[in-house]
Amino acid sequence: MDHQLRRTTLASRIDDLRVDALLVSGGPNVRYLTGFTGSNGQVLVRASEAVFLTDGRYTEQSRHEVPDLERITYLDGLEGPLGELCARLGVARLGFEAGAVTVAARERWSERLSEVDLVGVVDGVERQRWVKDAEELEMLRRAQSVTDQAFEDVLEFLAVGQSEQQVAWELERLLRRDGADGLAFDSIVAFGESAAEPHHVPGHRLLEEGDVIKLDFGALFGGYHADMTRTVSFGAPASQLKKIHDVVREAQQAGIDAVRAGVTGAEVDAAARSVIEGAGYGDAFSHGLGHGVGLEIHEGPRLGRGIEHVLPVGAVVTVEPGVYIPGLGGVRIEDSVEVTDDGCRVLGSSTRDLIEL
Repeated sequence: MDHQLRRTTLASRIDDLRVDALLVSGGPNVRYLTGFTGSNGQVLVRASEAVFLTDGRYTEQSRHEVPDLERITYLDGLEGPLGELCARLGVARLGFEAGAVTVAARERWSERLSEVDLVGVVDGVERQRWVKDAEELEMLRRAQSVTDQAFEDVLEFLAVGQSEQQVAWELERLLRRDGADGLAFDSIVAFGESAAEPHHVPGHRLLEEGDVIKLDFGALFGGYHADMTRTVSFGAPASQLKKIHDVVREAQQAGIDAVRAGVTGAEVDAAARSVIEGAGYGDAFSHGLGHGVGLEIHEGPRLGRGIEHVLPVGAVVTVEPGVYIPGLGGVRIEDSVEVTDDGCRVLGSSTRDLIEL
């Protein structure tokens, strides 16, 4: 991946941020700009250069992963080396990632960097990450391919008497078997009435004949996250849930059809939500339509009511309407799509029709 190009793009915006340099410390942003995968790293980006900082645990790892930058290793905290670096480079106004720095850390920096004006910056790197390059799209496709295969295989595993936790463990085994680096997030497995909880935590509920089964899961591959939801039925579902599945399936297609470069997240949400509202289930769709995926499972741009994020070409977003009826169950169908000039491309290949096992 062309980390130098990404840093150059960010550096070209430093003046617009009204700082002399930006200290990037959020893990996904550091990885995006440098390729570093350790748990503690920072990159100071100026208009003309960048410097990487980390602690002594990662001296060797950073030598391999960040070979193209000056590297500074510290032993007793970031503040001292950061102050020395700012003095050497003439940084009087230092931007920091407001969403990644704690109040306590900022106070420490203020004490040690008394000659430097600290400026909180929001979305300094995140907006840039909205648009995926060719390598990122390939990682997302590979993560999705593993996810599709795990879905196909887990259907063969399902049987009366299994618990939600057992199915969640099997999903993880299948994802890792087929090449995932890990889980994109903790899998959601919900049987029957548990499917009425949008973010149900798998428990000891046992699978019974006639249950709907909601599966929300994804593979992590090369740092990139897949995110897919399917709702299937073990035996014939309740007639209302079958109707709800038809409604959610139609709503998701309406949302997918609305995705294209230049539209807002609110417009896409409205296209899907209007189908659910028209069927009389508006109050049962209790969350936004979707979100961006990439180095984080939830990132921008977002799709939801009142969201004015404008979708750019190359963004990858989920489209995931759902209807949830307490005491009965629920249905969600979710796919990730790549935004194009005239529409979008669905990354996955799994059927969205109702499967009755």
